[in-house]
Amino acid sequence: MDLPPLSFHPSLEEQWDEEEDPEEIETVLKVFPPAYHKYLDVFFKVKAEKLPPHRACDHHIEFEENVEKGFIRPSSSSTGAPVLFVKKKDGGLRLCVDYCKLNAVTRKNRFPVSPMNKLLTVFKGSTIFSKIDLRGAYSLLTIKEGDGHLTAFRTKYGSYEYLVMPFGLTNAPASFLNIVNDIFADFLDV
Repeated sequence: MDLPPLSFHPSLEEQWDEEEDPEEIETVLKVFPPAYHKYLDVFFKVKAEKLPPHRACDHHIEFEENVEKGFIRPSSSSTGAPVLFVKKKDGGLRLCVDYCKLNAVTRKNRFPVSPMNKLLTVFKGSTIFSKIDLRGAYSLLTIKEGDGHLTAFRTKYGSYEYLVMPFGLTNAPASFLNIVNDIFADFLDV
């Protein structure tokens, strides 16, 4: 299949050509089969990782804040999950770590999670309710000493690893629910 050549506004092409690193071009030429060389502009790291300038700055500040809070630390792990950004309702971006490969090899915690219809029947006839705010609760659960390298993720600012439970790990919800049930064991059937 022969696709039409990609074209950009001339000023954009000039800007992008200035940013291309000769070593990166050489690496890409080695990695990608010759049939794809005419589409090289799609594969360059510099172009693929660009965010609007204020976004990149915002995320650097977010990493620094999380280091200061003790949620993450710089990592020297030989592996690291990729990150992606998901748009939030307020227009900002949320950093998400893609733990698919780690989750695929993780032995699953089969802690029973009650179905919603069963939970709702417990409330039948109740007149007084209470609620608990668990918004920052994951950040209260620490990663087992020595396992932090498993949560490592790569950013353009370097590699980091979590010291607290991150979102996205396959066993995070079950582990969290197990702890909450232990804490409120006396109230589960009240």
